[in-house]
Amino acid sequence: MPGIVGLIAGGYVVVLVLLFLAQRTLMYHPSKIVPEPSLYGATDMQVVRIETPDGLKLYCWWKPPTRPDKATFLYYHGNAGNIGDRAFKVRHYLDAGYGVLLVGYRYNADAGGKPSEDGLYTDGQATYDFIRAQGIPGDRIIAYGESLGSGVATKMATTNEVGAVVLEAPYTSIGDVAQTHYWYVPAKWLLLDKFNSLGRIADIDVPVLVLHGDADALIPIRFGRKLFESARDPKESHFVPGG
Repeated sequence: MPGIVGLIAGGYVVVLVLLFLAQRTLMYHPSKIVPEPSLYGATDMQVVRIETPDGLKLYCWWKPPTRPDKATFLYYHGNAGNIGDRAFKVRHYLDAGYGVLLVGYRYNADAGGKPSEDGLYTDGQATYDFIRAQGIPGDRIIAYGESLGSGVATKMATTNEVGAVVLEAPYTSIGDVAQTHYWYVPAKWLLLDKFNSLGRIADIDVPVLVLHGDADALIPIRFGRKLFESARDPKESHFVPGG
């Protein structure tokens, strides 16, 4: 009996070690694709390479607003795919005259970097600074975060001037999401990259919009609801039945 217990305990420790070592592979899904705007119905957007302080060149798509009274969306996408996959989501903003910067992360499109929480915050700041360098005021920037990117948008909105924040399928923290999927291990305590949006959301003092579908199997809607409840007014939510 003691031998069986030892084998079980040893196997459990091996699982913990493997999950710890593989965590960034499980969390981030780099894409080597270098998408061209013309292949995604975004011929009105231009490719820009935005340099980070650590010397990487992020592959992004950019279109400035057509009028000075139109805001600009700073779009941080989710953990998989590339910016081309999000072109359809910003098409109506572009057609309405808004500016859009689709942000490619350091681990995509041959930018040469490796994924990490601090790395994505560095990317977020570099792309925010790019928009400001185009002469766009901070209060005309909308930080838009989708899924993983919601943590980046939340962080940027607490360290920079923005006019509003949109969080699509957001989480309270990556630790909470990990613990939901890996309930059989202390996942929250093994994480290197925590993206603690719940700890920051109350520091945002501009309008917040939270969007989430109740059929989301990756980030359960309860996390989006809790994040929304913790946000300051003014705020709005749109929780989609079956979405």
